[in-house]
Amino acid sequence: MTMKASFKGKFDVDKSGGTASLAFNAGNVKLRATMTDAALVAGPSLNGLSLAVEKPGFFIIDYNVPKKDVRFQFMNTVRIAEKPLNLTYIHMRRDNRTIVDASLVVDPANKLSANYTVGTKNCKLKYTYVHGGMATFEPCYDLSKNMWDFAVSRKLYGGDSLKATYRTSSKMLGLEWSRNSKTTGSFKVCASMNLAEELKTPKLTAETTWNLEI
Repeated sequence: MTMKASFKGKFDVDKSGGTASLAFNAGNVKLRATMTDAALVAGPSLNGLSLAVEKPGFFIIDYNVPKKDVRFQFMNTVRIAEKPLNLTYIHMRRDNRTIVDASLVVDPANKLSANYTVGTKNCKLKYTYVHGGMATFEPCYDLSKNMWDFAVSRKLYGGDSLKATYRTSSKMLGLEWSRNSKTTGSFKVCASMNLAEELKTPKLTAETTWNLEI
């Protein structure tokens, strides 16, 4: 039996924290336990503990132990005109909230996506264009706010990538530098700035992840 452990640390100017998870395969199903630092502050507790059962490509069931809340996620793929349409259904029992996410892969360079919260006006439409396999452009339209969000990312040599985002609703500008490595783990450094504020002070966050096989 193969077991995988993951440790994630996060730091920002307001607070810092960490997350640890342990997962192993049980046939074609994955079992996972995740714990945040809230479970260790002031002694061991169930705060910040969640358990999950996953069958990749089909379903994920998450159970939040302290909140006694269950999150269901089901995935499926159908074909429309020989193009794959990926469907995801998410339901949060405690909030009684259901989200439907769909993405149509037109070709390797073009993808259309939609995210809709059932029973509300919250709906987002996104177009993804990959140029030369290196640069990605993602305009996103929020129907409820009648506003656009934009994201541009580019892969760099050595597994690094840069991503810039702008949200017109909040006038928030963001910049992200990330690296994914199977040997040294991954990290992400983010800077964000609210352009609507008179004193434009960037907010910095850093996140790193280590993966181990046991």
